[in-house]
Amino acid sequence: MRQNRQPGFELRVAARANVSANVSAGAGAGAPTAAVFDPDAAAAPIVVLSEHYRQGEGPWHAHRRAQLIHASEGVLTVRTADGLWVVPPQRGVWVLPGVAHQVNSSSGFQLRALYAEPRTVSLPPRCCVVGISRLVGELLIAASDFGGNYPVSGPEARLMRVVVDRLPRLELGSLHLPVPRDARMRRIAALLNHDPADPRSIEALAAAVGCSGRTAARLFVAETGLTFAQWRLQLRLLAALDRLGRGQSVTATALDVGYGDTSSFIAVFRRAFGATPARYFAEGAAVIRR
Repeated sequence: MRQNRQPGFELRVAARANVSANVSAGAGAGAPTAAVFDPDAAAAPIVVLSEHYRQGEGPWHAHRRAQLIHASEGVLTVRTADGLWVVPPQRGVWVLPGVAHQVNSSSGFQLRALYAEPRTVSLPPRCCVVGISRLVGELLIAASDFGGNYPVSGPEARLMRVVVDRLPRLELGSLHLPVPRDARMRRIAALLNHDPADPRSIEALAAAVGCSGRTAARLFVAETGLTFAQWRLQLRLLAALDRLGRGQSVTATALDVGYGDTSSFIAVFRRAFGATPARYFAEGAAVIRR
């Protein structure tokens, strides 16, 4: 896994007068001056960036600062060496300082990301998904206009203090899929990630990677904290969130992730997330719509 400490996929922003930036290499005379802003180098201890991106897969990279990644439109997948998190619009994911990660999206998205010096915010003990309340969503929208060099005693700093006060109160989510460490279990994970509807049993999948079903079952529990059945269910739910977030129909999504009928899929989705797919995404859009 290659780490990149240069400004990456989620750091490309339009140049602002109050943000120091490096002009992108290769721009010709008279060409628009796209800019790359490194939030780790900002004068302000906390900055919020906002930018719209097309679908794509970003490079692996890490930040010196803690990062709260939030997509107010679209669905993101954030990967680290320990697993992946799916981030629909009403959620965000904390990435701790120094943790290498990759941000992917299969559709366009509106990114809002908060970068904070570790001493300035109360951080969770590990990377995790949190709910983004209506208030915090609006605060992030406002803070994204401040740039990286706002006055330490002005209204911008006062609003940032409100953001800092609200962050520890965000509700933890369960949109994480741990990745096993064993190479054979990673191959099973890759097979199911490629095709969440794969109906093979753990015994059949284990045989395909050269081990017994009993060994595979033991390793999944030891390395992910979940039974294989729990792990596969979580994979299917997160794959469903990604597809639904792209606008795919509930019926097509149910079939894609291994459910023979829509009603069974909706029932499982409601048990996991407390709402039907339509209501889940409608409520998320209402929380962060401006």
